[in-house]
Amino acid sequence: MNKTENEISYLIRGAIFDVYNALGPGLFESVYVAALNYELEKRGCQVKTGVSVPVVYDSVNLDVGFRLDLLVDDKVIVEVKSVEELNKVHHKQVITYLRLTNLKLGILVNFNVDEITKGIIRKVDNL
Repeated sequence: MNKTENEISYLIRGAIFDVYNALGPGLFESVYVAALNYELEKRGCQVKTGVSVPVVYDSVNLDVGFRLDLLVDDKVIVEVKSVEELNKVHHKQVITYLRLTNLKLGILVNFNVDEITKGIIRKVDNL
């Protein structure tokens, strides 16, 4: 089944809640990425981790790039943080990722919070 971004987002939120409830705050981002990967695959999602995305500048493919924490069903980016506080640059980072990949939806999640609902932020670009 070809899921919409909103359907994928719903599955991602559920996976985030399960991971947070099982592991709690304060671990390394890599632990949350691995756990989310597992939970999303259990939910029937296709998940890629550490996806390399090239950067094109002035029509030139630069020999640098960035890596997405998680790409779910080739439609939704999940950027995982485990920080004291999200900064403005974290929000802008996800928007930049969306723009460079031509994707429409990103989820920024900070697991280092006392209530996970405060740590999940949807970022959209032309959705």
